[in-house]
Amino acid sequence: MADQLPLVKGTLDVLVLRALSWAPMHGFEITSWLEERTHGALGIDDSALYQALHRMEERAWVSTEWGITENNRRARYYSLTKAGRAQLASETKRWVRYADIVTAVLTASPRAS
Repeated sequence: MADQLPLVKGTLDVLVLRALSWAPMHGFEITSWLEERTHGALGIDDSALYQALHRMEERAWVSTEWGITENNRRARYYSLTKAGRAQLASETKRWVRYADIVTAVLTASPRAS
């Protein structure tokens, strides 16, 4: 998509955690899930996705296990851990608050003098 928006720094982790809150997924499924929800508006680079997954695994936000895809291919499946669910809740609250504040500023009426 030509007019994709770049991801805001720090956004990818929370988006991936949200995707995994529905079900364990492999990398391609995560990308597809995010593309469907954003109608392709966010540019999600494969290498950035896998770096994020590795980082989240190190932080114990996701666990992994090998499985077989619908196409009979071996793939690494990522699942949300209890710590990952807590991180998702915390980050969701923070992002919603941030978006509300930015929206309030951007849609504010000028002050009467």
